[in-house]
Amino acid sequence: MDRYSLIVVSDGTSPIRRLDVAKRSVRRAVIGAGVAAVVLLGLLVDYVRVRIDHAELGHLRSLAQEQQARIDAFEASVGTLQDKLSLVAEFERKVRVIANLPGSAAAGGAEVTEVGPGEPASGAGVVPEDGQGGEEELVPAGLDAQAARRSTGTTGARGPQGPRHGDRVGLLRREAERLGLVADARALSLKELVDELEDKHHRLASSPAIWPARGWLTSGFGPRISPFTGRRQFHAGIDIASARGSQVVAPASGRVEFVGAKGPLGNSVLIDHGYGIRTQYGHNEMILVKRGDVVERGQKIARVGNTGRSTGPHLHYTVEVNGKAVNPIDFIFD
Repeated sequence: MDRYSLIVVSDGTSPIRRLDVAKRSVRRAVIGAGVAAVVLLGLLVDYVRVRIDHAELGHLRSLAQEQQARIDAFEASVGTLQDKLSLVAEFERKVRVIANLPGSAAAGGAEVTEVGPGEPASGAGVVPEDGQGGEEELVPAGLDAQAARRSTGTTGARGPQGPRHGDRVGLLRREAERLGLVADARALSLKELVDELEDKHHRLASSPAIWPARGWLTSGFGPRISPFTGRRQFHAGIDIASARGSQVVAPASGRVEFVGAKGPLGNSVLIDHGYGIRTQYGHNEMILVKRGDVVERGQKIARVGNTGRSTGPHLHYTVEVNGKAVNPIDFIFD
């Protein structure tokens, strides 16, 4: 027989129903049901696997975000450490310049000439121009060059095509190792510096170390175009614009060597600090000391004015070491 018969009897009074089904159809149905069961089972397994992978992916994403945050924080810390090491190196260089110690030969404040001695004074809006002054752009007093670079986002910035995660980790690891070596070397150098300074207390007390006036730094040390002749000339000091009558103080102890009018500088004061160091202050409105006076660091010596060749109240400040003009910025710490 090649057919199956299905007889259905509901009760004694109902007719008998008979259903004939070909064996081939039954086999096909069974095979189809088996295939469908296998397919469903496979889909179920895939679904379970996808759910598990999804959960794991979510966990991995969370870990990746945490690691990314840690890397970003570490990168920021490395950048901050770089800035601090740079500041320490600059501080050490200035100390060596002042104390005339080995290692003092350097660029000479090229990165810090745009630093003012304090908050702008009320009369700082006038840009002084004289035979000793410059015509540079006004820079707010007290602005640190490193901080300025950070505020503009040039430190540690990363573009949209930044390094990959693994590359960043490797770069940061190498940078951290390098900074560790730099820090060790800097610590050793500072220890040697402290040892060398033990016998130099008096020299340091006699070395200029503070701003002689408060205001705006309007002209730095070095070559510039003269506002009067239009020719290139060397500016042997710095100009600090301030309100007329603002106080001028001695940046270190010393003896007043000269008081009086001095050509384009107008009313000037010259102080001999010993050790071959002299400082000069020009364009004063009033001078409060006389020749031969011994002054201490922070003592008032004059008042800012507009005497001599000048177009606005300001102080022209110069520092000489063994008769040679040097950058006064290298002798300013506050």
